[in-house]
Amino acid sequence: MSYERPNIQAMRGYSSGEQPDQSDVVKLNTNENPYPPGPAVARALAGLQVESLRRYPPPTAMVLRQALASLHAIDADNIIITNGGDELLRLLLATFVAPEDCIATASPSYSLYEVLAAAHGCSMKHYPLNADWSLPPKLAAQLNADKVKLCFIVNPHAPSGILSSALQLAELAREFKGVLVIDEAYVNFVDPELDYNAIPLIREFDNVLILRSFSKGYSLAGLRMAYGIGPKSLIDPMQYKTKDSYNTDFIAQALALAAVGDIDYAASTWLKVREQRATLRTALAALHLNAPASQSNFLLVTVPAPHLAEQLYQGLKSAGILVRYFKLPGLDDKLRITIGTPEENQRLLRELQHLLQN
Repeated sequence: MSYERPNIQAMRGYSSGEQPDQSDVVKLNTNENPYPPGPAVARALAGLQVESLRRYPPPTAMVLRQALASLHAIDADNIIITNGGDELLRLLLATFVAPEDCIATASPSYSLYEVLAAAHGCSMKHYPLNADWSLPPKLAAQLNADKVKLCFIVNPHAPSGILSSALQLAELAREFKGVLVIDEAYVNFVDPELDYNAIPLIREFDNVLILRSFSKGYSLAGLRMAYGIGPKSLIDPMQYKTKDSYNTDFIAQALALAAVGDIDYAASTWLKVREQRATLRTALAALHLNAPASQSNFLLVTVPAPHLAEQLYQGLKSAGILVRYFKLPGLDDKLRITIGTPEENQRLLRELQHLLQN
């Protein structure tokens, strides 16, 4: 006999990227920052006192929230700290979506959204992106017609890396009758000259929630720390009702605080990634592997012969290089490649050239 709820029994779990044990593998498949956390994080880790662990951590991570509030020029009450972005996504569903409600995303997108919907027991709508990966026309009208309660927009988009403007998002928030969640997990890698900033939207609209992560930009994927930015009317119910009492631990709060205090180091890694992103995109194009102009720390390359994409993925894997292949309609002729260090990118290019010549 199974004791699972019927929706859990019927659903498929999330399939994460491969995490190899070997240290010599070039890991370009899960969009981690190729550079380590900064010296301030190392000092904070070394300075932790084990006796501190006998007490519960600060329940709302107020000191970290105040540091982030100063960074973003908002109030601490506009921020909630969560155990990775995934916890924030779960909180959003638990707080604002009833099982009979519908959530949505512009597709293709982060596959965890659908997994969370199935676990929650609500329905999910997918609205196909345009051929250039831009948001579909009249999206708000479609969302409202389908009575969607909450919509996720990844920006920069995954897996293409394309950036929607803050103006486009404002237009969507203005017309949409539900909660608009802007998933900015990769926002630290956006070119500064684009002057992208969606945070003012939380003052203009009461239905906008922004997700930010320490995993990518701050090189802390192993720490599992993220935060939400939004109006108090969205933050407070999660902060004081549906969030676990002590959802982030003492060590994670201390190291995240150190990372925020050393923003110049983090920004130096963002610059390196952007530079390598441009170099790698040009080199891949020379191999007839073209990618749109990504604003993330990855490129989505199209392989000219669709059947060749999976072959390249397997060939690279055999050579100790991991990239991401999605065996899904519309993506099965593509590879998503995380930006690595210059040495890792050169090894990737050499192996791709070898595979394409054979």
